[in-house]
Amino acid sequence: MQIFYLALACFLLLNILAGLWRVMQGPTPADRMVSAQLFGTTGVAILLVLAQALEAPYIRNAALLFALLMIMAVLSFVRKSTPKQGQTGDGP
Repeated sequence: MQIFYLALACFLLLNILAGLWRVMQGPTPADRMVSAQLFGTTGVAILLVLAQALEAPYIRNAALLFALLMIMAVLSFVRKSTPKQGQTGDGP
């Protein structure tokens, strides 16, 4: 069963490499942010699979930490990309 988990982790790593293409070619910042979400989600999945394969529960804690950091990155992107109320962008 351990070989299956390691093969699954390698497959997920290939998915991250495929998503790297979207980061480089993404026409909008939103596309790039979605790709970053893919990296975060897949990275957490890889950590969870490795935690199961290696029977190391402390890796699950690292996966939880990365999931929380991913949420903060999305929140900061949304906060930065949305215009504030009352701003028209006309001048000082």
